[in-house]
Amino acid sequence: MPDRRNFLKGLAYASAGSFLFRPCCFAGAYANTALQAAGGTAGKRREVMIAGKRVRTVDLHCHVQIPEAVDLVKAAPGEQSAKAAIAAIAIPTQGTQEIFGLTPARLGTMDREGIDLQVFSVNAFWYSVGRDLATRLIDLQNQKLAAICRTSPDRYKAFASVALQYPDLAAQQMEDGIKKYGLSGVAIGGSVEGQELSDRKFDPFWAKAEELQALVFMHPQDSENATGISKRARGSGVLGNVIGNPLETTFFLSHMIMEGVLDRFPNLKILAAHGGGYLGSYPDRLDVGCSVFPKQCTVKLKKKPTDYLRQIYVDSIVFTPEGLRHLVAVFGAGQIVSGTDYPYLWTTTPVDLVMSTPGLSDADRIAMLGGTAAKLLKMSPA
Repeated sequence: MPDRRNFLKGLAYASAGSFLFRPCCFAGAYANTALQAAGGTAGKRREVMIAGKRVRTVDLHCHVQIPEAVDLVKAAPGEQSAKAAIAAIAIPTQGTQEIFGLTPARLGTMDREGIDLQVFSVNAFWYSVGRDLATRLIDLQNQKLAAICRTSPDRYKAFASVALQYPDLAAQQMEDGIKKYGLSGVAIGGSVEGQELSDRKFDPFWAKAEELQALVFMHPQDSENATGISKRARGSGVLGNVIGNPLETTFFLSHMIMEGVLDRFPNLKILAAHGGGYLGSYPDRLDVGCSVFPKQCTVKLKKKPTDYLRQIYVDSIVFTPEGLRHLVAVFGAGQIVSGTDYPYLWTTTPVDLVMSTPGLSDADRIAMLGGTAAKLLKMSPA
């Protein structure tokens, strides 16, 4: 194991598009594995190698927007909440084509970062719209997502969108997205207009997700209001996002555990954005809380709360090797997948983070870079 000073010295050579690995900074098989991951130049697809074998890398957290779906809401009378939500999640882009990923820009970024496959999702902005508009919007959006995937089927997949405010409709939209349009699971927000997704109202959706064995990717939206921190998040530091998004994810996962949803649907496959929020930093307090305040724990669980973490998958967007090492200690390497949050510039070194985290085996790295994602998406081995 390299000492901390040399390890940090090695990290200092990171850059936006590549990572230089120095043999002096890494020890043993770890150095060999890291060096094999380096590579990729402008205009050339970076291929990630581990123990001499090519590894397929999968980015399960990245975004697109569908202009036609956005325009459908903007043209609708009223719907002010949805229109405000559109503005709040606008993707920074130079043009519509980059949103769609139909120019070399997106593929070029993937090539430089060593990402073989991206699985898109659309951040929800439609949870306040009426049923008719929601039906038309989601069908249009899922059709367009499928069309994007067909342009580069070996590089692009997508999660279906659903109108979660109507759980029965959402269940059908998820099934249509997967069976009719060939999409790879479903993306949802962390709550619906103030309603927790652990409410029994949403059981039809969870039941269908379990039946389909669909991967459910949860990404926070409207976090300032959903978490009640809108006033305290004002000021410098984009705290509504930096604090709010992980907090919304933490609330979602904690309710799913403590309200018994993971007991009712033990085969759900849930992927939580941004490393699972803050849950991984302080999970044991959930175990102790009910012994301190038993009257406030009205749902009898089959297991202790932290045991349910093994049913939850999280992405690797935690920025540092120490952060990822801790996430592995809490969730397990087999529960962590790669993410970039593209085109938001949260990270440009997703592969390098996995490769530079000490203490991981080759099998751990292969799982996090794409092996677990392939299993969750029911893909054939690379």
